[in-house]
Amino acid sequence: MAGVIIPPASLLKRIAEIAEIPLNAGVFKKDCTDLTRRVSLLMHLIEEIKDSNQIDSAASSSSENDWWSDLVVALEASKRLLSSAARFQARDSSDVAAKRISFQFQCVTWKLEKALSNLPYDLYDISDEVREQVELARSQLRRAMQRYGLLNSNKFSSALFELMERDVKIKAEEEKDESVAETLHLAEEKKQLTKSPSISLAFYLSKDADSERLDKMVTKNTDESSKLTVPVDFLCPVSLELMKDPVIVSTGQTYERAYIQRWIDCGNLTCPKTQQKLQNFTLTPNYVLRSLISRWCTEHNIEQPANGRCGDMSMIRSLVRSLSNRSLEERRNAVSEIRSMSKRSTDNRIMIAEAGAIPVLVNLLTTSEDVATQENAITCLLNLSIYDNNKELIMFAGAVTSIVQVLRAGTMEARENAAATLFSLSLADENKIIIGGSGAIPALVDLLENGTPRGKKDAATALFNLCIYQGNKGRAVRAGIVPALVKMLSETSSHRMMVDEALTILSVLASNLDAKSAMVKANTLPALIGILQTGQGRNRENAAAILLSLCKRDNERLVLIGRLGAVVPLMELSKNGTERGQRKAVSLLELLRKACQ
Repeated sequence: MAGVIIPPASLLKRIAEIAEIPLNAGVFKKDCTDLTRRVSLLMHLIEEIKDSNQIDSAASSSSENDWWSDLVVALEASKRLLSSAARFQARDSSDVAAKRISFQFQCVTWKLEKALSNLPYDLYDISDEVREQVELARSQLRRAMQRYGLLNSNKFSSALFELMERDVKIKAEEEKDESVAETLHLAEEKKQLTKSPSISLAFYLSKDADSERLDKMVTKNTDESSKLTVPVDFLCPVSLELMKDPVIVSTGQTYERAYIQRWIDCGNLTCPKTQQKLQNFTLTPNYVLRSLISRWCTEHNIEQPANGRCGDMSMIRSLVRSLSNRSLEERRNAVSEIRSMSKRSTDNRIMIAEAGAIPVLVNLLTTSEDVATQENAITCLLNLSIYDNNKELIMFAGAVTSIVQVLRAGTMEARENAAATLFSLSLADENKIIIGGSGAIPALVDLLENGTPRGKKDAATALFNLCIYQGNKGRAVRAGIVPALVKMLSETSSHRMMVDEALTILSVLASNLDAKSAMVKANTLPALIGILQTGQGRNRENAAAILLSLCKRDNERLVLIGRLGAVVPLMELSKNGTERGQRKAVSLLELLRKACQ
């Protein structure tokens, strides 16, 4: 597939084919249904990309299209897996076969999420609605990965490795296949050096999928029928691709650096292959295996996978030096290129930070008078902050003050990305205190009131996270957050799309006395009753929670919400809501009953 760009029209056809795969009432019916639904969510994304004509016009070697190639591979794997799982019959199959398919669901889910995580939105004209669909699909895929991870136990992994080793040895004896025999030899050599299982899970997962296996074959030019199989220990167990930068995790397993780093960044604490808990997140380069891969490629006249880490690092260091160049054009080009690199992969984010880019980027936020340079610099910091270790480096560089300055006086795009960066940094609890005391909250409230739809959402997300810390609630109230949020509850204009965010933040603030007073003063009760009567799911729960906080120990307010029509929707919520919703509704109804006596 390398060097060939599959057009969007073909991908739309593939998604339609996936949707038409019959789902029998078997063991994996729910898994198949869920995967089909998640793939179908991408239909509108592909249609908008098709309309943009960017895929067809871009060069196939462009790194912007890496994500597209990943998506194509993931959808192909999804189709094969769905066809296989739909035919699976538990009564005719072993437990190992069932768990193998379960692991395949995990790998396909991983591939889809990886492709979508690298989607370059700014390259295409993607609408906000479709972006939300993509993010919904990503969140579902991440939850599914966690669920599948729990299904693959250590006991199963051990049994599977034994079965795989037996299968390969039988194949070597029966077919006298030199490449398989070599695989076993190299596997044994690696086993002694890394103390890892001798046969990779990748072989067994691809063993019953002809097209998947063909993707891993390298054709020699001497004879059309002569195929050379890539040694299975050279393939990353997650991506099933030839490794270019193999690293060892604490369990002794080896993975491609980019894939295992992505796995860890997603919050996973276990080894993908063995499901053992990772004792630490250190990734140790596997120089022995890299040497074996290099030697094997040389001996078989195969082009070696480019390990761009060293070359990329030299290029990144050069770009970082250019950030301090006297030439405005040089600085602008360098920060633009770093921005592009920082959004592509975790590996790039690590190398950019290692090259010392963060302090220089922070300096550019306030010293550069060029709008484009400032916008790119803040976006670089946003992208870099996605990698948790970089958050500490950004904070250590004293970035918060500069980010707040951009939030106050930058262009709208710069302000939006500054808000998003503050949210990312505030995920670490200790940073909530520092950011709250920096003057960021008034600037975020201003963006919440006067920003674009995207800016409002970025500001709301950052404010919600900051207000989890009790000390920041008073700051938010003093900055005028309550009137701004109540306005979003009652207006029918573009503010209406912010009802979810407004209610969520108000529910967090409701425990603060100053916030309660501000809510009452802003005449919040009628708007909350309206949402209780006509809102959906989570919004109704939050409305009930806020009302309970405001009206507890205040009979006058209880009588008022009774007159405004709170009783009927509260009774309905007490019967049909979630556990939290029912609890809030029952408590409020009991208070109303006592107030009316």
